[in-house]
Amino acid sequence: MFITLRDSTHINIKLKVMTFVGFYLPGYKAGGPLRTIANMVDHLGDDFEFWIVTRDRDLGDTKAYPDLSLDQWVSFGNAHVFYVSPENQTVDGLANVIKNTPHDVLYLNSFFDSVFTLKPLFARFLGKFPRRPVVLAPRGEFSAGALKIKGMKKTVYIFGARLLGLYKNIMWQASSEHEAQDIKRSFSVVEKDISVAWDLPAKPDLQLPEKKNLPPASDSQAMLRLIFLSRISPKKNLDYALRILSQTMIDVEFDIYGPLEDATYWQRCQTLIRELPPNVKVAYRGSVKPEKVAETFSCYDLFLFPTHGENYGHVIAESLSVGTPVLLSDQTPWRDLSDDGLGWDLALVNMAGFVEIINLVSLKNKKLTQKQKTEIRRHLQNKVLGRLTDPAVLEANRQLFYGCLPK
Repeated sequence: MFITLRDSTHINIKLKVMTFVGFYLPGYKAGGPLRTIANMVDHLGDDFEFWIVTRDRDLGDTKAYPDLSLDQWVSFGNAHVFYVSPENQTVDGLANVIKNTPHDVLYLNSFFDSVFTLKPLFARFLGKFPRRPVVLAPRGEFSAGALKIKGMKKTVYIFGARLLGLYKNIMWQASSEHEAQDIKRSFSVVEKDISVAWDLPAKPDLQLPEKKNLPPASDSQAMLRLIFLSRISPKKNLDYALRILSQTMIDVEFDIYGPLEDATYWQRCQTLIRELPPNVKVAYRGSVKPEKVAETFSCYDLFLFPTHGENYGHVIAESLSVGTPVLLSDQTPWRDLSDDGLGWDLALVNMAGFVEIINLVSLKNKKLTQKQKTEIRRHLQNKVLGRLTDPAVLEANRQLFYGCLPK
């Protein structure tokens, strides 16, 4: 039965939230949106029933997950998941899943996803299933940096979508006030149709992880260890990180982790790697499974992540949660980091600033003992805990769904 109550403290029947997302567990290579939904299920699974529709394979894989039933609802953790085979990723195929599954809210997790957003919205436009409230989270896709990537194609899509009215009568989720402004600017959405709810992080663990089976540090204690951990794609801006390092004079080890999402872009990055000066040592280490991310971050002095745009940035939270400071672009909601001693966020036009901070971190690290480094990590962990455990963020995510129900 469709639920119309809005006060989350007095609802006994769980709302059913049908969630469309390109990739989900047991996958891990797609990063942010996948982690966002998995964390939401962990935090809010007692409040809502999550019915998740997703691909039958991980990012870049050519085969479906083994030992999982496809094209039917299965239980996975605290959620129900429908792993869609490629032949059923059609407008009619997805419309049938929606029509035949009772739900209270339809939750879409991309603006530009041609399968798991466009097709459900087109089926809705054609009246192929009963209408329910729709919440759409663009996941940072409207940031200025993200829109520049394949900019003409995106501009044409936005124009066509507005002309057809595919995105009419929906509630938009912004993960920060900055993203709310991006949505207003890019799609002319009025303020009352935007709900600001930060993405939910993984539940924090303040134990510093043991470091096992990871790349050994250089024999030289003077070597600064930097990490880049994200998908290898233009949006994540690895090429900019390499250009930063080309200007440093200090000895640096730079390890790159993440799935190779864009082969052409990776070739460009490899060209830049070959042109780096001898004081910069670069290695590509492949993808990292979720259970190894914290351990991996804990082995490095600094997370260098000059991304073109993140609506949240789960890898940022994961780095900070083990006491590894971050050096970011200002295209994420993690702002004013230096005020809390968590790191730095700089405009991408300020490459010299990135270089300067890396030099300063190197100089500082040379003066610290291992005991002092551990103490600094623990202090940073305690500082970030408040950002990761804010109860207001949890309630904002609850109200994201309750607030879109009919009054």
